[in-house]
Amino acid sequence: MSNRIAKVHRQTGETDVTVEIDLDGTGSCHAQTGVPFLDHMLHQIAAHGLFDLHITAIGDIEIDDHHTNEDVGITFGMAVAKALGDRKGIVRFGHFVAPLDEALVQVALDFSGRPHLSYGLEIPTQRVGTYDTQLVREFFVAIVNHSLMTLHIRQLDGINSHHMIEATFKAFARAMRMATELDARRMGTIPSSKGVL
Repeated sequence: MSNRIAKVHRQTGETDVTVEIDLDGTGSCHAQTGVPFLDHMLHQIAAHGLFDLHITAIGDIEIDDHHTNEDVGITFGMAVAKALGDRKGIVRFGHFVAPLDEALVQVALDFSGRPHLSYGLEIPTQRVGTYDTQLVREFFVAIVNHSLMTLHIRQLDGINSHHMIEATFKAFARAMRMATELDARRMGTIPSSKGVL
């Protein structure tokens, strides 16, 4: 359980993505996806989750950012699942409410083995910089489906799109950090009454 590190490489006709994650890191991050706002959000996940991340992506951004954004989410989810292994000893559940100025976002998640997303953001603008704000949901759908996580995102307040999205990523990072922490009282056992996740 002391070596919860994973590397996943995923290549398609649209993208070439590599994600390395250390769940027990210090928050260092190298993110180079070709999508600047996504890189900024990946830095939030690393910094506030205390995960070490090294993420590179080459994608068909001359079309738009959709494929790269989604495939980074897919590969990130796969890397998280691989790093968690059989999920023995983890806390499993995590939650956090993050403020960023006027924005307030609540995230609750469960490494349940059952992918589900409830997404409650109502982002007021179509873009933040060049980033299509519809891609926020697509990113989390991809993570949920490939990490086998249940994820609830609730917007409690907010009028600024950048603030709302960044608060979401910060809350997600802190909730994920809580859920992936090792529970000293549960070492070596699966955190489920069923005995499997």
